[in-house]
Order: sequence, then C-alpha cells, then structure tokens
Amino acid sequence: MRWLVTGAGGMLGHDVVDELRARGEQVAGLAHAALDVTSPDAVDRAFAAYRPEIVVNCAAYTAVDDAEQDEGRALRVNGDGPGLLAHTCVTYEARLIQISTDYVFAGDADAPYPENHPPAPRTAYGRTKLAGERAVLDELPAASAVVRTAWLYGVHGRSFVRTMIELEASRDTVDVVDDQRGQPTWTADVAAAIADLGPRVGRDATGVLHATNAGEATRYDLAREVFAHLGADPDRVRPVTGDAFSLPAPRPAYSVLAHGRRQRLGLPAPRDWRTALHEALPRIRKEALRETP
Repeated sequence: MRWLVTGAGGMLGHDVVDELRARGEQVAGLAHAALDVTSPDAVDRAFAAYRPEIVVNCAAYTAVDDAEQDEGRALRVNGDGPGLLAHTCVTYEARLIQISTDYVFAGDADAPYPENHPPAPRTAYGRTKLAGERAVLDELPAASAVVRTAWLYGVHGRSFVRTMIELEASRDTVDVVDDQRGQPTWTADVAAAIADLGPRVGRDATGVLHATNAGEATRYDLAREVFAHLGADPDRVRPVTGDAFSLPAPRPAYSVLAHGRRQRLGLPAPRDWRTALHEALPRIRKEALRETP
C-alpha cells in the first residue's frame, strides 16, 4: 500500500516510517520542511506526487506551554492542518489516521478514559488537538481514524525518559512529580499499532481508538524505573507535587486511556509500560550518548 506520513521528522513520525518500511510498505515520510500541513498548495502537491492510499498525520504543534500564549498558531497546525488533509483525502480517495492526545480530556477521572468519554480539554493544546479530531471525523467520517496516545518517549527526539537519562548522569538527586498519573508509552509500540490499524481504516475501524502502553504510573514511578534500569539508586529520585513547578499549562492529574475499542476490533493488546521501557532504554541511552559532545 502507498502511505504518506506527515511530521516524519518527529519522534513518532520517524518510528511510523521505520515500522512501515520494515513491513515492506511503500512509504513517503515528509518532515515539516518538506510539507507544511497548513498550506493547501503544499498538501495538494504532496498528494499529487505520492498518490497515497493512507495518510498518517504526525505533524503537530506540541509545545504545550507555548500554546497558552499562541493558541492561534497551535490551532492552525493542530486543527486547520488535519482538516485540510481530510479534505484533500476526499479528493484523492485516501484514508487518514489522525494522531491525538490524552489532553482532550479534563484529567480529573479516577478510572481509565474510554474512547467515547466526553472531551473537556483544559489547555490550549488540548483544545486545538480536539479541533483536529473533529475536523477529520466530520470531513472524512467513513475513511478516518483518530488515534489518541500519551506520555510518549522514543529514540528520535526529546522526552521525559531522555531527560531522566541525562539527569542521572549529571545530578545527585532529581525532583519529580508524583501526583500526576498516566501511561508511559514507547513511540515504536504506537507505530506498530498504527501499522496494524491502517489497512482496516475505512472498513471496520473508523472513529477513535487509544494507543498507549498498558498499566499506569506517575512521573516519579517512571523516573525511578529509568534510574533502576541504568543501575542507579532509585532513591536519588525525590517525589514532589506538581505545585513545585510553575507551568503555564496545567497538567492532567489523571490521564490513563482505556483500550476497549482496540480489544473489540481484535487488534494486538498493548504491552505493559515497564516491558516496553526496558526494551527502549538501551537504544535511547545509546542515542543520547552519541549526541553528547
């Protein structure tokens, strides 16, 4: 099949391209410099050149705090861009997978959010990502899927896990938030879920699905797991509340996503976050060491 991956220079986009190529798919991976998803001319040229059957939109404005001061720019990328891609998919009879986020929810639940839970974003980032979801599902209801994910880390880019690896090597102790709960998720596993889903979009897999690793943890739990895997003393990680950090955008206190729809479709079940982390850490650490002067 012919795939087009936007935002292919990012952490998730890079892994989606790698996963699809490993499966023998025909893939065009375009980073922002090669394709601005907010430009009608650029989008039309890309579709005309590659004639994709499936588009995976990994392009996004992900600066959560900056979006609070520049919601208009975030909306152009996260809301208008997906709408433009969906509209162009109609013209070229292509299908679309839109990547979204746990930030579309209020973050005040006490049980995992199912796919059909009413969204109630509390940040500019969450509002703009929800706008993108709705633009895609409204424009392309029978040939699109929204894949929500959360707490991503990967080999190709900055992440909380990468930061913990670097801080373990440079600080005696690290203060990490212990009152925000979510699902640490390896981008390689999300990429595999997208590759599994793609051929079924437009058949029996439209609408919203969640793609995270299984289980749940706080950032403090995650940091301790990283330290332990590196052979460092986990007690060097000290728990603090979110109030210790003054950030423009509030972080969800609870943003665990349920996988009910994925299970009902018979797609592979997600593996536990610790299992994925232990496989990913040597690769992330190797990349961190390679990039350190």
